Amino acid sequence: MALGTLVTLRTHSVLWSALTMAAAFIPLGLLAPLGGVLADRVDRRRLLIVTTIGEAGSATVLTILVGTHHDPVAALMAVVFCGSSIGALGFPAYQSIIPEIVAKEDLLAAVSLSSAQWNLGRVVGPALAGVLLVLWSATGAFAVNALSFGAVVIALLMVEIPHSSRSNDAKSVRERFMEGVVAARQNRACRNAIVLISVVALVGAPFIGLVAAEAVEGLHRKAGGPAVLTTAQGIGAVIGAMVLAPLAHRLGHRRLLPLALGAFCLALACYAAAPTLPLAALGILLVGITYIAILSGLNTVVQLHAPKAERGRILSIYMTCLGVIYPIGLVAEGAIGQVIGVRMVMALAAVVLALALLGLRLVSPTLYRELAGDVVAEIPD
Repeated sequence: MALGTLVTLRTHSVLWSALTMAAAFIPLGLLAPLGGVLADRVDRRRLLIVTTIGEAGSATVLTILVGTHHDPVAALMAVVFCGSSIGALGFPAYQSIIPEIVAKEDLLAAVSLSSAQWNLGRVVGPALAGVLLVLWSATGAFAVNALSFGAVVIALLMVEIPHSSRSNDAKSVRERFMEGVVAARQNRACRNAIVLISVVALVGAPFIGLVAAEAVEGLHRKAGGPAVLTTAQGIGAVIGAMVLAPLAHRLGHRRLLPLALGAFCLALACYAAAPTLPLAALGILLVGITYIAILSGLNTVVQLHAPKAERGRILSIYMTCLGVIYPIGLVAEGAIGQVIGVRMVMALAAVVLALALLGLRLVSPTLYRELAGDVVAEIPD
């Protein structure tokens, strides 16, 4: 949040704001395949500890650059890209660990709780960043961020993860990744989840990277505006994550995901149309609720259906689609928003996404039945 605000206030450009946020996500798509292969070959906890320390180092460099005023926007983008590249190598391991430490029937609740704790950080973090930006500077926000990685390392040292065998074959990274591609394509549930997350990432998800632009350029607010909107989104995501498992139990997975997708389109349109900061905060809170339901629901489908031996690689394919396609959509919507306005481009995205989802449903009437199914019974040993 602090980085997006800093760049937007400095450049007053929707496109630059989008490019900076894209730099934080592109590595997820580029390097997630390698991270997935590593997650299936090496000790996942050790991999996470090493990559977390690397991310802390990158965050420290960012703090030093901004604190010493050696911080052109291009340099900030480069540091963020490096830090995200390190994190991308460890993220498939993080995702793969979850099914190893919780019971199968509790996996959706565990994924939702994981999303809740991550988004709780999006409630506390932006609020703290807003205070630091107003009372101190962006340097303070970046310094706190760098220190926060220490808590992750401590948690990883404390958690107990059951030992599981790792493949020691001599296949190349490309060969092992292609095995994951084949497994994902042959598994209808995983394949459909990957298709849906790709569509949502391209058209709907760019609202995340445009929060600072919406607050500064769309609603004409300064540092406090992005903090309010990001915090509201985080609150919505926490609420959505906490109610997702009970709703799935009541409604069933087959109904929940279509409802979440439709509600997300409607909430995004309301957020784009909001004329004031309070109404925009309410709108993005609803967006946060529905968006986290989509992410957690589709992520859970992949984790439940992916064979254990290929789980890391299939999850990396899922994250590759999210990590590559989201920045493409973000930069495209940022460029369009530079011409027609950030609020108009988000309203347009809501309409286009609704039409795309309707088209997928017409082309594949069994899409959601294949996506949901009897997920507990189909979990591979």
